[in-house]
Amino acid sequence: MPFGFRAARIAPSLLAAAAIAGSLPVSAVPAAGSTPQDVPYPGVLTLSVDATDINHRVFVVHETIPVTPGPLTLLYPRWLPGYHGPVGQPNRLAGLVVKAGERQLAWQRDPVDPSQFHIDVPAGATQLDLDFQHLNPLEGSRNNITATRTIVDVQWAGALLYPAGYDVSRIPVQARLRLPVGWGAATALRDNADQLAAADAQGWRAFGTLSLEHLVDSPVVAGSHFKRIELDAPGSARPVVLNLFGDDEAALTATPEQIVAHRALVHQADLLFASRHFRHYDLMLWQSDEKSDEGLEHHESSENGTATGYFEDWNKAIQERELLPHEYTHSWNGKFRRPADLWTPNFNVPMQDSLLWVYEGQTQYWGRVLSSRSGLINAQQARDEWADVAAWAENRAGRRWRPLQDTTNDAAIGDDAQKDWQSWQRDVDYYDETSLIWLEADVLIRQESHGQRSLDDFAKRFFGIEDGRMEPLTYRFEDVVAALNRVQSYDWSTFLRHRLDAVGSGAAAPLDGLRRAGWRLVYGEKESENASNSSHRGEKISDFSYSIGLTVSDKEARIDQVAWNGPAFKAGLAGGAKLLAVDMREYKPERLAAAITANKDGSHPIELLVKDGEHYRVVSIDWRGGLRYPSLERIPGQPDLLSAVLAPR
Repeated sequence: MPFGFRAARIAPSLLAAAAIAGSLPVSAVPAAGSTPQDVPYPGVLTLSVDATDINHRVFVVHETIPVTPGPLTLLYPRWLPGYHGPVGQPNRLAGLVVKAGERQLAWQRDPVDPSQFHIDVPAGATQLDLDFQHLNPLEGSRNNITATRTIVDVQWAGALLYPAGYDVSRIPVQARLRLPVGWGAATALRDNADQLAAADAQGWRAFGTLSLEHLVDSPVVAGSHFKRIELDAPGSARPVVLNLFGDDEAALTATPEQIVAHRALVHQADLLFASRHFRHYDLMLWQSDEKSDEGLEHHESSENGTATGYFEDWNKAIQERELLPHEYTHSWNGKFRRPADLWTPNFNVPMQDSLLWVYEGQTQYWGRVLSSRSGLINAQQARDEWADVAAWAENRAGRRWRPLQDTTNDAAIGDDAQKDWQSWQRDVDYYDETSLIWLEADVLIRQESHGQRSLDDFAKRFFGIEDGRMEPLTYRFEDVVAALNRVQSYDWSTFLRHRLDAVGSGAAAPLDGLRRAGWRLVYGEKESENASNSSHRGEKISDFSYSIGLTVSDKEARIDQVAWNGPAFKAGLAGGAKLLAVDMREYKPERLAAAITANKDGSHPIELLVKDGEHYRVVSIDWRGGLRYPSLERIPGQPDLLSAVLAPR
């Protein structure tokens, strides 16, 4: 099988062959719309993207594609690495004009697959010129906002068409990008001299010739407020850089201690993986109240976005501290080592997601571990995070009918689709639930080896091999099992398959890892500091999931989620209704909390006034268990292996 990511630059022999458009014999040229072939594309595409129209959030695109006469199919990227599903939006392409010389050509969109554009290339034509616009979203309720007046995220896949019939690793492209003059930019791309591309007087940056696959895997983040911080020792051969962007200059201010923690992240990852599978790595982090949050991995960079306050509110949004460790880990797990059924020859061949519980689940585990080992979060914050995950998993009603393995299909189903009954439908549960499984595997290895080995050894042997190699090395389920057995002999196949495939009464939440590590999940009436400080983009969600079984968005007093078959569910409540009053007094989170506490003896059933559409009604909930919030408690007499897992190396 050919691997997708071939090299940082196109081999000289390929460039020589590509220099002559149409140099391949007709028999070697794949038919339009055919299965991608592992043969060099006859020519070099050029791509110019002008991203200076920040008022309209419109990218203006000009593209040239070497061609030979006859039927041609151009593809708009649909199945994008990192998203694991068909997330490309052909509706964002507009104004398409195709020319051969001065002659404008007709194009026809495929009626079955709207990402395909069919063109009949006339005799004598050797090149097509394409002009169109990429329309970035303007409103973010259901869209990923990629461009604002201060920050632009250029994801190349949204601003190109490419010829069908070829592996994208074999299609060479020369790209250039225009940004507002004076803006700073970060990307894994380099110019022909292998240097960061400098802007000319008009704001254009030109990048070196590389494969289309590499281009799409190397977005550019730019902004009017920008700071670059080296995270490696000076002179590192494969440096790691933190690139900061913000709505204003204040977002770029970090304390020396915060920078030390980010440098420790790089150091701890080196100790864990004992390798670097990149020439250089750019962590690109924006803080914005206008641009959408993001966490998207690439081989030599990652797109990371949060609301403002990442540095300023350091202890208030602990989950944001886990973002960079997670995406950085993906350079090893997901980009270098990649599930075989997730590798595809181009961006329009459907992916299969069966091993996302390794790709994302183990990355979620290492991201959480590295957050603690680096000092991005402290020991108590780490334990609170594990408690939250354990409680969420223990109360996931959907495991009664839907196995964890099936949730790996959510990206293909549409993991951004509305989930009105999340606890019953399940979601991308392979992230957090599998992190509990990998914790159990880690602790089990430590116990079986009498402290001589751990999952760290798996990381070195599975992800750390062939230091410096960037070409993906694919794997299957059997490879994961074999690698685990090389670390510690055990029936790993049964261990994993039971936890992935069980449903009904046999599908208990995977909490044995915490118990083996000397901790147990308990519930008390006091919310952890992590949870009480948490919010999403400034919107506080009051969480009564483990008592009456609902969460409330405090900004609008809207019921967000209702736990399937929980007390609120049995009382007839559903998400979307507005919570107006508690015991006939205006709703406030503390008022609902007090009402839940007051009914512990059953003397004051909780009375809620709700507005559902145009209908008002009073709902009574006779819950007597009081407030319940998760935490971890030490198990007397057992060694504390969780602290050993989380301790810096």
